[in-house]
Amino acid sequence: MAKITLSDLKHSYYPNPTGPEDYALKEIDLEWSDGGAYALLGPSGCGKSTLLNIISGLLTPSNGRILFDDKDVTDLAPNQRNIAQVFQFPVIYDTMSVYDNLAFPLRNRRVDETAVNTRVMAIAEMLEVTDMIGQKAAGLSPDNKQKISMGRGLVRDDVNVVMFDEPLTVIDPHLKWKLRSKLKELHQKVRATMIYVTHDQTEALTFADQVVVMQDGEIVQIGTPVELFERPAHTFVGHFIGSPGMNVLPCEVRDGGAFFGEKLITLEGAIEQGSGAAEIGVRPEFVTLGDAGLPAVVHKVSDVGRHAVVEAKVGNTSVKAVVEGDVPAQGTTTHLSFDPTKTRLYRDGWIATRAGT
Repeated sequence: MAKITLSDLKHSYYPNPTGPEDYALKEIDLEWSDGGAYALLGPSGCGKSTLLNIISGLLTPSNGRILFDDKDVTDLAPNQRNIAQVFQFPVIYDTMSVYDNLAFPLRNRRVDETAVNTRVMAIAEMLEVTDMIGQKAAGLSPDNKQKISMGRGLVRDDVNVVMFDEPLTVIDPHLKWKLRSKLKELHQKVRATMIYVTHDQTEALTFADQVVVMQDGEIVQIGTPVELFERPAHTFVGHFIGSPGMNVLPCEVRDGGAFFGEKLITLEGAIEQGSGAAEIGVRPEFVTLGDAGLPAVVHKVSDVGRHAVVEAKVGNTSVKAVVEGDVPAQGTTTHLSFDPTKTRLYRDGWIATRAGT
């Protein structure tokens, strides 16, 4: 296990990059503590896999350094970094038994067979696969194959970091929650440093203690799942996390306040000095329908089971609200109010209000 430090990291796949647009990773400074559970979250093409490959040693960065426990490993080969990686598709040997698959990384390092057996059986018990320990891997279901692949990454107790590159991609949706729960449980037991790469917010938020949200090769926000939901630092985070995503509404800043639809909107705190395109951000969970507030017309109602998502129009602007209980019918007039403690101003996408002031 190790503390991982990324210092002034940049990477371009071009031999002679000339500007920021030529970089897959623009500038990364990051530190992950020993034994933590972390996620890299973002859409396809945002730089997640590039960053993971740099940490693992499959890529050498164009600029910057990678340190494990303050030791510079930037120029070391993958086999010298003492890491384990679990990929999208299970990496196991079909002709071997479950036991031999789990034992292989240890035997490959000439670990004593008694110690191999102790560790293999401990991991098998954690994974709940002891009943299939003698079976050939070829006969396992896809979710059990991925369990064994995870186990191969966890069986060594001397790794610096275990990295998961979208490991649930090929797993049926109804089985994903089981493997997510199992992985979280395994982390709590083995306390290895783990990095989980995904574009699925549910996977990231249920696994990680800290989530790194990426867009266009840059880190947009780092925080706990609660912090990312409660106070997005950027409108991209508000859009990407949450279902439905955060309402981002055009506004005008004047006289020290933010106006939407000619109505002054109460914000979480004072507006910081600055310039740039102004927008108001408020999550649908913090929008209330009632008899007072912004007049709006109900455009669409979506019943998602435990609550409804109401899309209302204020002029030509759509505003979504999460509503429990009775909802107004489509076409009726209602009024919208925003929780002032959860309503913020953004400039050029970045938060521009001070909390609690």
